[in-house]
Amino acid sequence: VLRLLSHMGMSKEQMMEIRKQNCMTMKITYYKKPVFIHQGYMQWLWDVDGKRYLDLFAGVATVSVGHCHPKVTAATQRQLKKLWHTTNIYIHPELHEYCDKLASYLPDPLKVIYLTNSGSEANELAMLMARLHTGNFDIITFRGSYHGGSQQTMGLTAKSSCKFPIATSSGCIHTMCPDVFRGPWGGSYCRDSPVQTIRECSCAQGVCIANKHYIEQLEETFATSAPSQIAAFFGEPIQGMGGAVQYPKNYLKEAYKLVRQTGGICIADEVQTGFGRTGSHFWGFQGHDVIPDMVTMAKGIGNGFPVGAVVTTPEIAVSFVKASHFNTFGGNPLACAVASSVLDTIREDSTQQNSLHVGTYLMTQMAKLRDKYEVIGDVRGKGLQIGMEMVKDKGSREPLPPEAMSEILEDVKDTGVLIGKGGVHGQTFRIQPPMCITREDVDFFLAVFNKAISGYTDRK
Repeated sequence: VLRLLSHMGMSKEQMMEIRKQNCMTMKITYYKKPVFIHQGYMQWLWDVDGKRYLDLFAGVATVSVGHCHPKVTAATQRQLKKLWHTTNIYIHPELHEYCDKLASYLPDPLKVIYLTNSGSEANELAMLMARLHTGNFDIITFRGSYHGGSQQTMGLTAKSSCKFPIATSSGCIHTMCPDVFRGPWGGSYCRDSPVQTIRECSCAQGVCIANKHYIEQLEETFATSAPSQIAAFFGEPIQGMGGAVQYPKNYLKEAYKLVRQTGGICIADEVQTGFGRTGSHFWGFQGHDVIPDMVTMAKGIGNGFPVGAVVTTPEIAVSFVKASHFNTFGGNPLACAVASSVLDTIREDSTQQNSLHVGTYLMTQMAKLRDKYEVIGDVRGKGLQIGMEMVKDKGSREPLPPEAMSEILEDVKDTGVLIGKGGVHGQTFRIQPPMCITREDVDFFLAVFNKAISGYTDRK
């Protein structure tokens, strides 16, 4: 039984005043009535008043095995007593033990690892390595994608709300996202998910007309927007900030062929899909039956501790010795001890299997609510990366307005559940919880969400 420690810090009013005056974060406070988080354990969070919340967003898909997980906490404490920091110019056991362990989870030839502190750092490094290796400059990503908030990765990112009006990395080309719900093409069997779209199609077995059209759009991008040779193609196996968007099953396989024909390398951004979250596989790219040339990762890699990584092939890694590249904190002993413990805990707690079973149960139950309510347009995802796209009505598929999304989000929070939102128009609720949640937690959320949607439609 967790005993909640009393909050002895400053008042809510003091925190809000400091947030206004000294913290550059006011714009992205989620709620009209903010949540003042004080403590966490596994899938639960408590606020400063002792109210408990079921956390179904996990710090944006970051807390992978559970808040303050005892095994990870113990490993962190052991390392804190031994060595906090030394840089990777020295040989220390934690760095090498972790790299060896992480490499064992990746297929050949993805075996060379460079550790960073964040996903933005990892993706920016991947951009540099791709350009060095290929000798080319242009990089293609999907519209709606999010690959980081640094000045370079902001060029990759294709979501207006995440872009500032400044010069960002040039040479980034955004192609049509093969979104089978909101995009111009989609059908009943397109995606690798327990729940398909409400859109009908007449595709024969093994044929996907939507995929054919989306690949034609990528070919059009190569023909019109890109030079004859490119550096790379970045793709999340499932879009995260874009709203858990899934592509037709064979899209990435065909896209990778096109990219490699133009001299580019293929990069899988696993920041949100990695470490068993999709359930069926440890990495999201494995669900597409592809092997990228480079994989970037962060978030769940450290269960909330700042860690990121780029994994690539020996051939590409050789290109990175043309100059010195140094990261003060990347691969420090504490980060490596935490990340190593996370890998052990994922295996010992069977979190990948839990993601598959509990996530599938949640999606199939959510599909019943989709069929019940006109405002739930789509339910999608794999494992515990799930999106519910909200619409004015199913016929038009127009996004539910921001004020309505906020109203529902606030109701869900007030009843004791924290969820996220995303999508190009902010129209998709996101479920990406710690991978330790149970079916009982799902039933609680379903009751809360049903009540919130029912209340909204009644008021409407």
